Amino acid sequence: MKTIYPKELSVPELQAILQGAVAPRPIAFASTINKEGTVNLSPFSFFNLFSANPPILIFSPSRRVRDNTTKHTLENVLEVPEVVIHIVGFDLVEQMSLASTEYPKGVNEFEKAGLTAVASDLVSPPRVKEAPVAFECKVNEIKSLGEGGGAGNLVICEVIRIHLAERILDQKGVIDPYKLDPVARLGGNWYSKITPDSLFQIPKPLITLGIGVDQIPDEIRNSPVLTGNNLGRLGNVEHLPTEAEVMLFAQTEEIKEMKKRFHLDPESWLDHLHRWAKEELEAGNVELAWKILLQKL
Repeated sequence: MKTIYPKELSVPELQAILQGAVAPRPIAFASTINKEGTVNLSPFSFFNLFSANPPILIFSPSRRVRDNTTKHTLENVLEVPEVVIHIVGFDLVEQMSLASTEYPKGVNEFEKAGLTAVASDLVSPPRVKEAPVAFECKVNEIKSLGEGGGAGNLVICEVIRIHLAERILDQKGVIDPYKLDPVARLGGNWYSKITPDSLFQIPKPLITLGIGVDQIPDEIRNSPVLTGNNLGRLGNVEHLPTEAEVMLFAQTEEIKEMKKRFHLDPESWLDHLHRWAKEELEAGNVELAWKILLQKL
């Protein structure tokens, strides 16, 4: 491992490491307005959800690294503590990127990016008509994290109205990640998007009490075939199959055939068992994987 002490790096070098490692990051496409009514629209990837009750989003318009100046978004929310935070789909990523251009104060990024401004219901800044999700927010607090270039400013926003495009909802009215198709930020010029291959589900151990990796038999836990992810999934079960279930599975044709084939080769027996179990784990068949792994030659 390469060890790095942040204070020994220049801010640009440190920023590159942080943004490259803490990724992907969701993007807040933020619409703000100043006291004169001048609108600003800009994306920020220092952003996330922090509470559901109350509903709180936080984004951070950092001070510019190169000259320590502040961004128009920060100046606007200090004057008018309201913001509309949009979630951007892949179909808007180029326009969103264009809106991040550092145009002079007073230039309307809605117009520059070719986006449609529509009136919000409860806040002064307009929202982006084309965005699939828009959160109208009041700004509860702005917390400065420093005075030097690169220092963040936490804009703590309470959501007071939500707009969802019907096209991103499934039949139950829940947001479908495929339909939302959100983009996320990485380091440099890199972004990411959702593809069918990139989505997967992992059961959350919220109700059940997983046995834990430490309770997995050594022969399985030290397997050269099974990965840490595989072991984590195995350790997420509440209990192992019963001895009767394991014995019943031992009567299947697959196990009988393997025992005949490897009765003089226990090393190959284990290897094939673990590879088979790995396939079942990655297909989501955890109980079957356990029955496979608990077989004895």
